[in-house]
Amino acid sequence: MEYQGHSKDQMHQPIHSARSTWLVLPLFAAASAVIAVILLLGSGLGSRVHLWNFRTGFALIKASGYIGLGCALLALVSGFISIRKRHAKGIFLSLLALLLSLAAFVVPLYWQTQAKIYPRIHDISTDLQHPPTFVAISTARGAGVRYEGAAVAAQQQKAYPDLKTVVLPYPKEEAYKLALLAAREMGWDIVAELPAEGKIEATDTTRWFGFKDDIVVRVQAAGNRSLLDVRSVSRVGISDVGTNARRIRGYLSKLVPGGAKP
Repeated sequence: MEYQGHSKDQMHQPIHSARSTWLVLPLFAAASAVIAVILLLGSGLGSRVHLWNFRTGFALIKASGYIGLGCALLALVSGFISIRKRHAKGIFLSLLALLLSLAAFVVPLYWQTQAKIYPRIHDISTDLQHPPTFVAISTARGAGVRYEGAAVAAQQQKAYPDLKTVVLPYPKEEAYKLALLAAREMGWDIVAELPAEGKIEATDTTRWFGFKDDIVVRVQAAGNRSLLDVRSVSRVGISDVGTNARRIRGYLSKLVPGGAKP
């Protein structure tokens, strides 16, 4: 009887060993996918809290995409093997790895695609001939905020033809108050309020990387009406991937509901 019991244990050992071996590939795929997602999430967070430069953050996003693609292929292989072996744990881990790796790959791919769609500019204004100028923020930035001129204006006109000077049916003083209220509603950090000059200067922080972008709003009298212009400029980078244009549209939509594209 003892001999028979010992034989049954010996018979079960290879089965358990084989099942454990089947889990190696799905586990590796899942662990790698988790790492890819961590790199993606940490890319912006680390830059935002100044653990590393934003360029390092961009490199982490790129690495996340490559690792995600490799993990997705690995997850497909491990999933196919697990299905053939009818190994439930392996199937679950492979599916989890596939979902995480696709997220780690698709997000960087989407951002890269968007970067190619938008022009390589980061200074957007509703007035291309005489864009609003910065005073307080120029002093804070040291180097000032210089407009690049016709080359930038031509690219903006092609990409964002809807961004133009807005005519408000209010005198300057009232229009300025509305403009200031809208700026506060946007959640911007107001740097300067200059009602006599009809100017508002502010700074906005992007959600992911925590980039600082500067905004100036200009209100000019035009009889019983007012002309309002907005300029939004990124402090770093070449392309803003449409961020400044979206910010201006969002701001104008608060002043003229339905009058600016979302």
